[in-house]
Amino acid sequence: MTDRMLALLQLCDSNLPTGAFSHSFGLETYIQSGAVSDCVSFEEWLSCYVSEQLAYTDGIACRMIYDALEDGEMEAICTVGNQLHVQNLPRETRQGTRMIGEGMLRLFGRLYDFPFLAEYGLLVKEKRTVPHPAVVFAITAHGLGCSRDEAILYHFYATVSGLIQNAVRAIPLGQTAGQLTLNRVRPLLQQTAEKALALPDEDFGLVAPGLELSQMQHERVNVRIFMS
Repeated sequence: MTDRMLALLQLCDSNLPTGAFSHSFGLETYIQSGAVSDCVSFEEWLSCYVSEQLAYTDGIACRMIYDALEDGEMEAICTVGNQLHVQNLPRETRQGTRMIGEGMLRLFGRLYDFPFLAEYGLLVKEKRTVPHPAVVFAITAHGLGCSRDEAILYHFYATVSGLIQNAVRAIPLGQTAGQLTLNRVRPLLQQTAEKALALPDEDFGLVAPGLELSQMQHERVNVRIFMS
């Protein structure tokens, strides 16, 4: 196993102190309504989240970031980050994504001394762009020498692994059930990563209305353990 692979495994650890532990991105709304109550219903929700929201936002964004990095276009990276922010209409999800992006940027910046990552951090500090997990992950993966295919797939895996851990706590599911879910969803992650590579730029930001609505409704759920 190469050092690059070990580094990627660390980036995908759901225990990374990025703040993702506190966000369900609308899942808690489905749990409160009873629409998600077990492994089967959770996997239905997760499949929709991956194939719709992740593919058309984070997946396309990772691809765009790689294109910009190859051309040294930091302004294009700023634009992608800002577009991700304004396309994210639900307030809690928009703020939560920004917080996770900030947490990742602080952590990854301490782990790796990559020029593009440092420059991106300065742009965020100057408020020229809004930090986003997909952008931070893509820049770091690029610095590690990963292909864009690997960057998208590993980012999807990291995101889904964290969501599964949150579902284990919230539904609740057993730890073994969570790992079985992660095992079953692997083919979907690969398919969606390939899909994201082929999607046209014009599709950037498309979101399933049900997911977006649940993220908006989360502000008014009766009992919550997540910030989004």
